Amino acid sequence: MFSINAGVGVITNPLRGGDNVPLVVIPQIAFYAEEWFFDNGRLGYSFLQTSKHHLNIISELNTESRFFIDWHPNNVFTLQGSSSDSPFYLQAAEASSVKNINLNDLHKRHVALDAGLAYHYVNDHHVFSVQVLHDVTNVYNGVRGALQWQYHTQLGPINIKPSFGLNYKSAELNTYYYGLKDGETLLGEVEVGSSWQPYAKIDAKFPLSDDYSVRFHLAYYDYSAIDDSPLLERDYSMTAFLGLERTF
Repeated sequence: MFSINAGVGVITNPLRGGDNVPLVVIPQIAFYAEEWFFDNGRLGYSFLQTSKHHLNIISELNTESRFFIDWHPNNVFTLQGSSSDSPFYLQAAEASSVKNINLNDLHKRHVALDAGLAYHYVNDHHVFSVQVLHDVTNVYNGVRGALQWQYHTQLGPINIKPSFGLNYKSAELNTYYYGLKDGETLLGEVEVGSSWQPYAKIDAKFPLSDDYSVRFHLAYYDYSAIDDSPLLERDYSMTAFLGLERTF
């Protein structure tokens, strides 16, 4: 399956001074063989497929690095899961003084590839999912997991999929992306602990024909569990998109 979404949208960047990511054209690519599949940046192999149970081994790029990289693949395939030319700054208090930190002088946050297991339980219109992934590229050397409930329903001709979930991120992941390394700034090393971070999403399609649909997507990701990070300006990130989908 291949489709193109064109419209208007944005991913808000929680980093201090970080640019929001505009969403204009978003491709969606999915290919399913008997056991192997590729679904919008996720490569997987299915061990178990029944009407109710699905157990897969999967690999995908870690989503946290998208806030540090303009053309990150997770910003391209955003409907399924930056910096400017001028420097941007954040302020952090240490003792009684305030120090300016130039984020452009920090060490580069690299893209990590995560791999692990994903399990889905399907019961009528409900889909319950659990996944546990580990960094296999030795970038942050930690783990992340997720619990999610998704509901598939219809309101007249409109297909609606609300989702609620909880992301787990290890201290190694949070410290690598949202902490400070020794020598990066005068503040010294800053570690960020592990976290459980809730999120909510809703995706809706209004079919206009067999090939065209109006697409709406809204997602809220809570970052308040790591608000002690010196890099965060906001404790959330939102994704919003409204446009036209063409399926080929």
